[in-house]
Amino acid sequence: MYVRAGCQFEFESDFAVPTVMLVRPRPTGAHTVLREARSVTPGVPVHEYVDMFGNMCWRLVMPGGPFAIRYDALVEVSDQPDALPVNQPLLPVEALPDDTLVYTLPSRYAQSDLLLEAAWDLFGSLPPTSDRVQGICDWIHTNIRYAPGTSDPSVTAVDTFERGYGVCRDIALLSVAFCRAMNIPARYAFGYLGDIGITPLDSPMDFHAWFNAFVGGRWYIYDARFNVPRIGRIEIGHGRDVADVALTTSFGANRLNQFAVWTDEVPDLRSLSLRGELADGRLAS
Repeated sequence: MYVRAGCQFEFESDFAVPTVMLVRPRPTGAHTVLREARSVTPGVPVHEYVDMFGNMCWRLVMPGGPFAIRYDALVEVSDQPDALPVNQPLLPVEALPDDTLVYTLPSRYAQSDLLLEAAWDLFGSLPPTSDRVQGICDWIHTNIRYAPGTSDPSVTAVDTFERGYGVCRDIALLSVAFCRAMNIPARYAFGYLGDIGITPLDSPMDFHAWFNAFVGGRWYIYDARFNVPRIGRIEIGHGRDVADVALTTSFGANRLNQFAVWTDEVPDLRSLSLRGELADGRLAS
């Protein structure tokens, strides 16, 4: 199936502000970007690089004053829901691949070391299989209330556990921290997720955060916010926690005046028109 995914931001600053943005889908994953476009107003150079986690990052300098950036893409995705493992074993630490070990360690926003006792009290009786990861999702889905507009960039996994509510970002971070506390590699992820196959949510479209857990020798998608497999997930980035994959990282003060996100199924490709172009000229409207 085909999905149109994108976003537009309108910033304002009093002086030039160097910025890094993550809005373009990862080059690897269960999706294929077929067409994409970008527009920047005023037109400043945008340098793209791939970070240590394989995410596509844009570096630019907001010149001061009003600044707008738009990304728009046509993406091919599976029409099947997220695949979840069934009774797959959790690998012991000594058998984990080298590149997964970093995702067993505490990080700035996922302080698994501070949640060790709670995690083992809550989930230690579950079998060391995919049931344990699902048990973590079930508990969080039941006990952590989704509350839009209640978070900010300082909120950590421990904060969310103690106060009992948060947004998708916070729910994903707590999921990651609980998994790592039990020696299960877990990484924070975010991207585009539309209301495909479900009753449309009664809220404006936004980016969404979830997590990946390493089970049975491979990574799987888990999402304690919804706690059901979803269709049309498009990953932008993943890392140790939200600090690695912040939507925008600004090296100076700016104001976000407005932003919009869209993630919609496209039933008729003939009706699609993308505006703008990428700097490399490969993909344009």
